[in-house]
Amino acid sequence: MGNNFSILHKDKDSHSRLGELKTLHGSVVTPAFMPVGTQGTVKAISPKELEECGAEMILSNAYHLYLRPGIEIIQKMGGLHQFMCWQRPILTDSGGYQVFSLALLRKVNDEGVEFQSHIDGFKHFLSPETVIEIQEALGSDIMMPLDECVHYPTTKDYAEVAMERTLRWARRSLLKKKENGQLLFGIIQGATYSDLRKESIKKTTELDFDGYSIGGVSVGEPATLREEVIDLVSNALPQEKPRYLMGQGTPCDIIMAVEKGIDLFDCVIPTRYGRNGTAFTSQGKLVVRNAAYSSDSQPLDKNCSCYACKNFSRAYIRHLFNAEEILGLRLVSLHNLYFYLELMRKIRDAIRNNRFLEFKKIFLSNYHED
Repeated sequence: MGNNFSILHKDKDSHSRLGELKTLHGSVVTPAFMPVGTQGTVKAISPKELEECGAEMILSNAYHLYLRPGIEIIQKMGGLHQFMCWQRPILTDSGGYQVFSLALLRKVNDEGVEFQSHIDGFKHFLSPETVIEIQEALGSDIMMPLDECVHYPTTKDYAEVAMERTLRWARRSLLKKKENGQLLFGIIQGATYSDLRKESIKKTTELDFDGYSIGGVSVGEPATLREEVIDLVSNALPQEKPRYLMGQGTPCDIIMAVEKGIDLFDCVIPTRYGRNGTAFTSQGKLVVRNAAYSSDSQPLDKNCSCYACKNFSRAYIRHLFNAEEILGLRLVSLHNLYFYLELMRKIRDAIRNNRFLEFKKIFLSNYHED
């Protein structure tokens, strides 16, 4: 496929790299974090605020948009970018994970997956070809093929069946895809079994996708196993293609994966934690709802220059949560997204200056995950 990714610089002491990913709606400098807008919106945050935070690309979910409001409506509105007033790149996840985790009932075979909607119970059938058609209709910049994601723990026999099925679906997705400028990433599966992961890497990369994703992580496995999988896969993927770690993670997770050469990340953590009153700061997580902050005049993070930190105290934001005012969850969500996107800016700067490991050491010495 076309060459849409270039490596601008490699850190001299790690596998981390600075890159540029070109899409129909502009370029993205990597490593990059994509705020999650599952249903065509990043919860409680406007597109303008996302731009002000520095987001270059966001993620939406084809499964959710297919069920509600429906693809025909989004097409009538001019496509997903126009529908949600976001003119920068969008990656759409196929919804494979959601089918297997949210659907009320599902039947999987080589043709695709039949499932009942978690919204109204209606039956639907998605094939690999249908999933590509949906994402082409949405007009996303990067599409993901239908895959079978298995949870941890799982037997090796089942993991192998799911991996082989994902490969067959990947081939069919490539055959269906139009040459319209949209990018299509392959997905590496195989659960926590190294030989299955290696087979998935070999056969998926032979298909020559525009980029490659590590799927089937953060599905219940211990952190040590997750790190082993990421290390194995990232080392074996083609150097010249972008690498996307799906659905992960915490700031520490991201730094670990960047060191191994991962380029793209997405996760609901910043906004989900924000809606519950937990802020990510340079010192670690801060639960602003706690009584200790009832008269605290400090910002959420004294080292942050986001709108929330420049204007509001911990005491005020805590009051908003106690009073069940929507502004509270909006401010903490906004702060968390800014924190994540600022973290990526600092990571890119550190790679550019060959000091990623120094940055990692300083960040982790100050940041306490728990």
